[in-house]
Amino acid sequence: MRKSKRTEYILRSPKILYNVLVRGRYDFEYDLMPVHCEGMPLAKRLNLLKAGANLVTRRQRPWSWPIHLHVELTNYCNLRCPVCPTGNGALERRPAAMAPSLFKQLMDEVGPYLLTASLWGWGESLLHPRLAEILRMVQERGITTFLSTNGQNLDRPDVVQALIDYPPTYLIVALDGLTDETNSVYRAGARVAPALAGVNQIARAKRDRGRRYPILHHRYMAMRHNEHEMPQLRQFARENQFDITTIRTLSIIDAQDETEHRKLVPSTEELQAYRYRDNDRLQRRDFICERAFVFPCVLADGTVTACDQDFNAQQPYGKLTERQSFADLWWGESAARIRKTIRGNADSFSQCRNCPFRDRPANDCSILRL
Repeated sequence: MRKSKRTEYILRSPKILYNVLVRGRYDFEYDLMPVHCEGMPLAKRLNLLKAGANLVTRRQRPWSWPIHLHVELTNYCNLRCPVCPTGNGALERRPAAMAPSLFKQLMDEVGPYLLTASLWGWGESLLHPRLAEILRMVQERGITTFLSTNGQNLDRPDVVQALIDYPPTYLIVALDGLTDETNSVYRAGARVAPALAGVNQIARAKRDRGRRYPILHHRYMAMRHNEHEMPQLRQFARENQFDITTIRTLSIIDAQDETEHRKLVPSTEELQAYRYRDNDRLQRRDFICERAFVFPCVLADGTVTACDQDFNAQQPYGKLTERQSFADLWWGESAARIRKTIRGNADSFSQCRNCPFRDRPANDCSILRL
C-alpha cells in the first residue's frame, strides 16, 4: 500500500465506519475487480473495523482476524512459465493439493470473518482433484472469491460442472496472447482453445440458469512480445463472452537473476510494472506492507506465511494441523517476530527485498480494466 493510499483510507474512515456498522456494507476494489459486501453479520463488521486499525498501527499481534486470505489449492502446474518459481524450478516444496479436511478447518475458523479469498497460489488451481468440494465449502461462507486459472483444463466436463454448480465470484482466466503462438511465449505449453471452450460453456450455462456468477474475467499480462495485440483485446473479450478484461503488469519474483524478467518487460512505459533509469529499476520509499497484518497466505500443505511471495515458506508463521489452529499461528510468537522484522528491517527477508508491490507507482498489479 502506498502512503498516499493509506492517508486516503484514514480520511475516509468516518464514512467507512458508518457504512460498515450501520448499513453492513463495504465496497472496494481488489486488483481492479469491484467487490460489494452487503448484509455483513456483526462479527464480520467488527472484525473489519479492527482490521482497519491494523492498517494504521501494524501491530505485531493484530487486533483482528484476517479480512483477506490467499489459499493455495495446489502447488503444481501443467505449464512452465519462465519467471514463475513453479515453472523455472525455484519452488522447492513437494507437490501437494490442499486436503479438503484442512480447507474445512480453515473455513470453519477464519471464514466467519473473511471478506475475500484468493483461491490460487504457485500452482494451477483447477488441477485440484476435489475442486467441487472445495468450491462448495467456500460458497457456503458468503465470501467473495477469486479463482485464477491458465485455462488448460477449463474445458473438462467435471471442471466446468464444478464452476457452474459452485461458482467463485470471479473466474480469472490468464491468457497472455490471442493466439497459441503469442500466449505460449510466456505460458510455455499453453493452448488458447481449451480456455475459450470452457469460458463459452460457462457463459452459456449462466444465461440458461439466469445466474450472474462466476464473473468471467480475462486477465492479460502485458509483455514485450504481446503488447502489439492490445488494440484487439476488447473485440476478443466480446467475441469470447468474457465479462471484463484487465491488463496486468509483469511482477518481479524473489530471484537473484532478473535476466529472464527483463527480456519480457514491455517497451511501452505505461505497460511496465516499474520505472527504470539506465536499465536499473527505480526503488520507492513510500510503500507500507499490509499483507502480514490483514492478508496472509495458507500454502497447500497448511503452512501459513505472511505473504504469498514467500513461495518457499522461508519465514513461516507455522503449519496448520488438526492440533494447531489458525489462531495459534496468527497470534503466535513466530508471526509476531516476522511482523516486527517486516516493520523495521524488511530487507532482511529476500521476498521483501524483491517485493513485487514495493517499487510500483500503482497500488495494484493490474493497471487497466476494459
